[in-house]
Amino acid sequence: MSRPHPLEESGPYPMLQSHLQDTWVTPTAADGSATDVHDAVTGDLVCRVSSAGLDLDGAFGHARRVGGPALRALTFPQRAGLLEAVADAVRARRTELYALSARAGATLNDARYDVDGGVRVLRDYAARARAGLPDAPHLVEGPAERLARAGDFLGVHLVTPSPGLMLQVNAFNFPVWAPLEKLAQAVLAGLPSVVKPATPTAYLTEHLVRIVTEAGVLPPGALQLVVGSVRPALDLLGEQDVLSFTGSAATAGTLRVHPALVSRSVRFNAEADSVNAIVLAPDVAPGTPLFDAFVREVVTEMTVKAGQKCTAIRRVLVPREREAAALDAIAAELAGVTVGDPAAEGVRMGAVVSLAQREDVRRAVRRIAASGRFVHGDPDKVRAVGADPERGAFLDTLLLSADPEAAAPHEVEPFGPAATVLAYRDTAHAADLLARGRGSLAASLVSDDVPWTAALVAETAAWHGRLHLLDSVTMAGTTGHGSPLPALRHGGPGRAGGGSELAGLRGVLDLMQRTAIQASPRVLDALGA
Repeated sequence: MSRPHPLEESGPYPMLQSHLQDTWVTPTAADGSATDVHDAVTGDLVCRVSSAGLDLDGAFGHARRVGGPALRALTFPQRAGLLEAVADAVRARRTELYALSARAGATLNDARYDVDGGVRVLRDYAARARAGLPDAPHLVEGPAERLARAGDFLGVHLVTPSPGLMLQVNAFNFPVWAPLEKLAQAVLAGLPSVVKPATPTAYLTEHLVRIVTEAGVLPPGALQLVVGSVRPALDLLGEQDVLSFTGSAATAGTLRVHPALVSRSVRFNAEADSVNAIVLAPDVAPGTPLFDAFVREVVTEMTVKAGQKCTAIRRVLVPREREAAALDAIAAELAGVTVGDPAAEGVRMGAVVSLAQREDVRRAVRRIAASGRFVHGDPDKVRAVGADPERGAFLDTLLLSADPEAAAPHEVEPFGPAATVLAYRDTAHAADLLARGRGSLAASLVSDDVPWTAALVAETAAWHGRLHLLDSVTMAGTTGHGSPLPALRHGGPGRAGGGSELAGLRGVLDLMQRTAIQASPRVLDALGA
């Protein structure tokens, strides 16, 4: 049954609570020391966020002493059952999350992308675990290796849950999908989760955790929530813990060298920002269905969640002779995008998450425009249907054209509805421009020329976590440039963090301890080998 959100019950500006040691806890911070969170559409104050006075040491201990043993005692299929139960609980109350998403500037389609996407990830991992993992708490990998001539001394690899926890540090753009995606892997690996949401959308993750805890489907200690700063908790991480981070490349770099992580070899997974690209091949002519599919792909990535996706297209590489046609076609499509209150009829794109984020995007596009020009949109002007464009964090769709040799288009990521068209001379030049992004989560190649596609894949695959190859055969059934899939790796090299958030069951097993066991056959039989 749908229930009022605490934001509606606790007065006009409540302090968000954290869920620690299976109890909802209010921080001790006075108003002056808390962070204000505003509605992205109206600018109204929604809530305040702080972690002052929270017992993080107690929360970590509770995860290790209570949540971890409960999960580790279960078999893989039993852990899969937990994921299915969480998915059912979230789906039953998803309309509450849709409504809250609108306060973060999300349209209904954006909210479904986040909420329903998270539910699908849970179910996908549950199904894969039932099909691919044994009815046991651990896994023995591969056939035994004979280590002695007599055959009575063998070796195997035993994959067991670690007696630690996963600290999730999530970004603002997917406040539902991200924690559920990480929870799916952590639960299957036998790890309890402590979730730290990004402040601008913390109220959404808080409500998600309320839904799950009120359903009572997870063991005590398996899921906790820290709202506000989690910096003191980094010193609490130990050798058996995992820090799973999603956010900026700059923050990832800082975390990577944190003394506690380095000295204790804490497993660290980072999915960071990247300047993702799409490449139009020379064989794709304007006016063809494949060219139109290319245009739609660019516009979709600019407008879904107002361009606030880690996989969104930022660089649009086109042959020099196609530059004018590409700019005209993309700009014409963007002209039909209505910006405004997600609740208003006909609105296709809402606001970015905050006024601060809007300023970040404005600064970024101005740096890129210094070596080029705006082709569509003005960073300082927008018509917002049903809303005040100054109080709300609205931006127009921003299409730029820039010098491909300039540094800014390859280094600066405007995390919003913006993309830059860059003209390349030949295929070698296109490959060089792709590499200047220094590593990305995803890139798309659009071509019907199979040898051209194969050559560019071979040349540039090392710079990307995922390559989306679009041609006339796949354009009707493609999952899209920006859609991570649980079965495939979601991560990227270099600037993109070097980690992997999604990788099917391989990602689950990577969170567990792999130990070489050397023993007699009878001992291995007892271990299930």
